[in-house]
Amino acid sequence: MQSFTGVGVSPGRIVGSVRQMPKAVSEPPAGEQLASSTTAEDAAVTLRAAAKAVQAELKQRSVSATGAGKSVLEATALMAADPMLIKGAVKLINTGTSAERAIWESAASVAEMLHNLGGYMAERATDVLDVRARIVAELRGVPAPGIPASDEPFILVADDLAPADTATLNPAVVLALVTSGGGPQSHTAIIARALGLPAVVAAVGVESITDGTAVYVDGAAGSITVDPDADQLEAATAWAANAATLAVFSGEGAMADGHLVPLLANVGGAADAVKAAAAGAQGVGLLRTEFCFLDRDEEPTLDEQVTAYRGVFDAFPGKKVVVRTLDAGADKPLPFLTDASEPNPALGVRGYRTDFTSPGVLKRQLAAVATAAEGTEADVWVMAPMISTAEEAADFARMCGEAGLKNPGVMVEVPSAALTAETILGEVNFASLGTNDLTQYAMAADRQLGPLAALNTPWQPAVLRLIQLTVAGSVAEGNNKPVGVCGEAAADPALAVVLVGLGVNTLSMTARALAAVAAVLAKVTVVEAQRLAGIALAAPSALEARARVRAELPILDELGL
Repeated sequence: MQSFTGVGVSPGRIVGSVRQMPKAVSEPPAGEQLASSTTAEDAAVTLRAAAKAVQAELKQRSVSATGAGKSVLEATALMAADPMLIKGAVKLINTGTSAERAIWESAASVAEMLHNLGGYMAERATDVLDVRARIVAELRGVPAPGIPASDEPFILVADDLAPADTATLNPAVVLALVTSGGGPQSHTAIIARALGLPAVVAAVGVESITDGTAVYVDGAAGSITVDPDADQLEAATAWAANAATLAVFSGEGAMADGHLVPLLANVGGAADAVKAAAAGAQGVGLLRTEFCFLDRDEEPTLDEQVTAYRGVFDAFPGKKVVVRTLDAGADKPLPFLTDASEPNPALGVRGYRTDFTSPGVLKRQLAAVATAAEGTEADVWVMAPMISTAEEAADFARMCGEAGLKNPGVMVEVPSAALTAETILGEVNFASLGTNDLTQYAMAADRQLGPLAALNTPWQPAVLRLIQLTVAGSVAEGNNKPVGVCGEAAADPALAVVLVGLGVNTLSMTARALAAVAAVLAKVTVVEAQRLAGIALAAPSALEARARVRAELPILDELGL
């Protein structure tokens, strides 16, 4: 029985037949020149037309997409007509290079530039190479690379998926997702969770599985087995039977002893908020306000922002909505706010720090949030990303006060914020742990890189200790401030138990994870959660921490989580 092991990023037990992603578009021959019958001017016109066609196709696909998928498709569509990309290609065409080779080399140069910037900008390099392949396919008149068309459901296997592909995954056709590359915080992983697709990433060797082969995928264990046996078939059947239970959240997160743990949703706009409310979310633990700013050349007006935020607030009357102020920079550059030439954007001017270089944008956003909150019944809290010091926390609290916002808080993503949580929380009313960034900064591991997937997990004992320190700072003398988690860690049912055991008050996650997390928390008392947190903290590695905790939670196996 052949098997493969990767990193499980979205739970589920599925049996199905494999379909491999089509091979990448082949590279045009080096030195390929324009045909003698083609002028440079004609080739440039053809190239621009091909780029526009790719852009139009991606925009069309974005129309039927929602949430994160829609944003990714729209951003990738913009890249298809990126002036730097096209101008570089036309310059090469004017020297006699063929259109295919010109766009290939121009994209390689742009991607290398982005890759060398490091951090989050490396992700944009993948977008450029995806667009390059689509333009070359358009020039050749062949189908663009993408998810195979099929009338029958299948398990998709790929090296990695481009954002435009992950954004349009149809869970009615794609049963599970397996990639040989990627990491636990890659586009592939995040969108798989949002769609509720069982998924395993960084599973080396799966590219050798032939189309049509029956496999068993365990998204929690991170395993793929060829030609599943009777036990695995039974496990998949049991998972399907439990799926209905795991799709319904009662609307109250509670432990076995009655201790309440509010379960909130991470949302990126009004449409997400409406769906989260329908799923029973007890509020919003993270409103990503970037949705109002992305793909714009100038700052949105006060009225535009007010309308966007009010749509979220109205979906949760009488409930808490935590607004994260603009987290621009790194993987979310904005032409009117950030500097794309920074040598290391992940450690550069991003989040709250943009107020250093572009004062006024944050102040106007806070005014918009305050205006949007007027006349709504939502309990609006506001937090700043990338806070590193108590001085920064105090400055943000001052700005919130001037805007009329009564509940200022901070994101704990930078290790220094966790280490000095007591003084930081002396300045604000709450903290929310962004475990995605906290993990990559604590472990010095880019969260997009597959080879670093083992480092980039919040199960790392070092990360758990930073969470513990944050909670300790929140209950220190004179504080007693709530601490939540809004990173992907909260969506892991086993890790959710550990987080509660560490003293975290609320958990915020993709709405699809609410029922599963609630089902596991309901089987554990606070005392048991504290014991499991101690086990995780004492483990010598992330792998051991996860394994030891999961061994103490039989409900996970029963539910296929």
